[in-house]
Amino acid sequence: MKLVVMGLGYIGLPTAIMFANHDQDVLGIDVNEKVIKELSTGKIHIEEPGLQAELDRAIQNNKFKAGLVVEPADAFIVSVPTPNKNDALKSCDLSYVLSAVTNILPVLEKGNTIIIESTIAPRSTEDHILPLVESTGLIVGEDVFLVHCPERVLPGQIIHELIYNNRIIGGVTPACTEAGKKIYSVFVQGELIESAASTAEMSKLMENTYRDVNIALANELVHISAKLGINALDVISMANKHPRVNLHQPGPGVGGHCLAVDPYFIAAAAPAESHLIQRSRHINSTMPSFIVENTVALMNKLQGRKIAVFGLTYKGDIDDIRESPALEIYHELEAMGQYDVVAYDPHVVAGFVEHDMAVATADADLVLVLVDHSEFRDITPQSLTNMREIAVLDAKNIATQCADMEKYFNLGTLSKIGELKEVSVTV
Repeated sequence: MKLVVMGLGYIGLPTAIMFANHDQDVLGIDVNEKVIKELSTGKIHIEEPGLQAELDRAIQNNKFKAGLVVEPADAFIVSVPTPNKNDALKSCDLSYVLSAVTNILPVLEKGNTIIIESTIAPRSTEDHILPLVESTGLIVGEDVFLVHCPERVLPGQIIHELIYNNRIIGGVTPACTEAGKKIYSVFVQGELIESAASTAEMSKLMENTYRDVNIALANELVHISAKLGINALDVISMANKHPRVNLHQPGPGVGGHCLAVDPYFIAAAAPAESHLIQRSRHINSTMPSFIVENTVALMNKLQGRKIAVFGLTYKGDIDDIRESPALEIYHELEAMGQYDVVAYDPHVVAGFVEHDMAVATADADLVLVLVDHSEFRDITPQSLTNMREIAVLDAKNIATQCADMEKYFNLGTLSKIGELKEVSVTV
């Protein structure tokens, strides 16, 4: 079988390589010429454990190639971005998906299958993509097959989860569902769950919305507990000892291509019926400003000048900064113009990012931990002795070796910032 994968990002590239390493001929398509050039020389352009070795194997077996032009194939997988539109409810921008499908149509033949892996708003497959495909004169469900099969993988574990996670196969018709199952059965060992396309779309969105709402509850608890002088982290730890309670952990906000984006697609599709979803989005999207407010309050107490921001990605141990609340906080602090703000992240390559922790913390007044990178578990008071004032605000509760410091604060102890005596500055 020959497959064409449209979009070679964090999902499309691993998917393409996985099919290639299960004896399928795969052509990966991307509009970014730099990405194609790097892949053509055998180098991945994203950080994902084990993916480079998988690409090496696919290229060695002559099963994967990357290009800019779509070719005829048996199946086409669309895995392109679906950002939010700049409207009131940040609805789903289908333009990249529709463009990818449009580029497939000139080579589409009877018997082909088109699979949409991109996360899309409810009813997008049936209301927008189906008419586009049938504009060719081919009938979906008879001549060609159209399926929505959302990805459900965790960055950092993508290769394992592509194989072992259950996959929802949402066909426009039962024949479409069967065509999708045949393709994914090449390597998926998890259950292939049969579904209608619209149900598959909503299921993926609700998986992420559930987590967004749960995190919003934890973040609202942080607000309440800070006002009442209660340790929110202790509350969560104790509440979760109940056999039927599973509160998520609070943090500086929610980011990435799923949790910070997908709930809006539901809200925009049914605004009058999605009050809880919209409120949760508001709570999580305003957490960066809440962290900035507490950072400023602490810096005022410290009479501080320099902040070392630890972490810019939207989650730990990856290089992905899409919709990252940590990056938003960094930019907001920098834009204030009253602090020297230095970004330190061992996973992000950018001109403004410092990769030497000692340089980042030199003469700093505050380490602001915003991401739970594994490296940050090793932070100790002894590793911060080059700071002017040794203080840590740990928004991810990861630098726990510093927990006994007088000036260590996390999201459970924000109320103690107000109790801190101001530092006397010697001129």
